[in-house]
Amino acid sequence: MNINQMMKQAQKQMEKVQEQMAQLVVEASSGGGMVTVKMSGAKEMLGITIEPEAIGANDVEMLQDLIVAAVNEATRKVDEELSAHLGPMSKGFKLPGL
Repeated sequence: MNINQMMKQAQKQMEKVQEQMAQLVVEASSGGGMVTVKMSGAKEMLGITIEPEAIGANDVEMLQDLIVAAVNEATRKVDEELSAHLGPMSKGFKLPGL
């Protein structure tokens, strides 16, 4: 297989991964489910659910920490999915966000 064929094959694989990631939605929570975040495969936050108990605590700092933790966990899950879809293609390369 020559280099041009390898590049075309890699490009097709990347397009396939991009399509799969565009359809991916992950969900992550923190604080035992007090804060839940939905994120797309493009790392766009799609939604957030905050349980009333998290607000009733009158502890804004804790709520902020729970939101940050949930977003970070969702981002980690997207990275794991991307890495799983790329498989051997990601070996030896440092992709942004991975």
